[in-house]
Amino acid sequence: MSHNIIVTNLSNHEQEFEVHGWNNNQNIMVQPNTACLIPAPDGSSGAIIALHDGHEGEQAEITKNGFGGNDFFDLSNIVGAGGNMTVQQLDDPSTRKGDPLFMQNLNNAWARADQGTKDSLAQCVHTDGSGRVVRIDAIKDYPQLETFVRSFADGKTYIGVGAWGGSPGVDSDNQQSSAGKGNRDIQVTYNDGDATPIAPQVAPLQHFAHPVSRAVHSLDASSRPRIILTNHTSAEQSYSFYNNYWNGNGTAGANFDHPDPTVSVAANSSLFVSLSDTFKGRVQRGTQLPATWAEFQLSADNDHAAHGDISLQQGCDGAATISATDGSGRSNGFTEDILSGAPEAAVQNKPDGTKALATTVGNWMSGPNQAAIDYELQVVRQERAYIVGGTGVPDVASSNQVLAVDFY
Repeated sequence: MSHNIIVTNLSNHEQEFEVHGWNNNQNIMVQPNTACLIPAPDGSSGAIIALHDGHEGEQAEITKNGFGGNDFFDLSNIVGAGGNMTVQQLDDPSTRKGDPLFMQNLNNAWARADQGTKDSLAQCVHTDGSGRVVRIDAIKDYPQLETFVRSFADGKTYIGVGAWGGSPGVDSDNQQSSAGKGNRDIQVTYNDGDATPIAPQVAPLQHFAHPVSRAVHSLDASSRPRIILTNHTSAEQSYSFYNNYWNGNGTAGANFDHPDPTVSVAANSSLFVSLSDTFKGRVQRGTQLPATWAEFQLSADNDHAAHGDISLQQGCDGAATISATDGSGRSNGFTEDILSGAPEAAVQNKPDGTKALATTVGNWMSGPNQAAIDYELQVVRQERAYIVGGTGVPDVASSNQVLAVDFY
């Protein structure tokens, strides 16, 4: 299985991070107020290290699904610092490691230090023209710097080398390596100011295969269930979410006239879309039919997981997939262009002239289109998307209440 490391940059400038152990050991550049999603398989280990003018700084050291099935992680300043960083399991502040105001506390301590202390640290503490500390070198190389940093950050971050190579280390450092609570997504948060994490909401993100850069804004905890919505086309697209009017046992009252919300997604880009956990409905391109539907609920009554599927019953205006994000690998739908080779008898353009395939079950505009049914059963097949209703389409469930919906 695999979970994710979400690297969030809350600062007002782009921030580069070294990535060790994931992302093919390639650095990432995270834009201001955005985040980056890095897949992290169970059993893997590595580090996310902030860079400051090419110098390594604060780092989150992480092992996924280690001893006892728990994540192990710490926030270390052993190799330096130039910003503030925290690390925790997603949505669980009780697991947080790191000082969210490390640099501010550093500068306060520097302002209080006597001249002798400052002179002893001149080689490893770097200031700007106003005397403000902007970066420190590797603590492990300067014993006097370790003493200084412990005066304000002891017990908040990994400062010394810890229990390593026969050394017992310092207990306050060793405690930083305590286990998390099980195996979950990891949130790494960087900022020049307060690095206390905030959660992602509806916001744009640039998509570049893996990882993807995701914008972040504050979010009420009750809205945590969400859709990661990706537009794989070469043009900006509008997508509408429709919450059903009513829901029964295997039945629902589809909503055709009150989308909420409607969002725009740039070409080859994505959004976090946060919704109530009571949402049961769909997302489609625009507001017109015929359209491909990604149907889902975010918290089922029986297991409180998110569940979804792809449906072509109200038409098809392009390919779509729906996938779990809990590491299970569950996914369904299709990515092929089936519009280009469709028989004319199966085509029913949208009111705006966009090409689409007709409904397979009928609606107020027309009855079921047999040509569309026959064609879709041949090129898509019922096991990948609902074409004529009934059974045979595997449910996609995600225990973390987050589904990825991709439109092509």
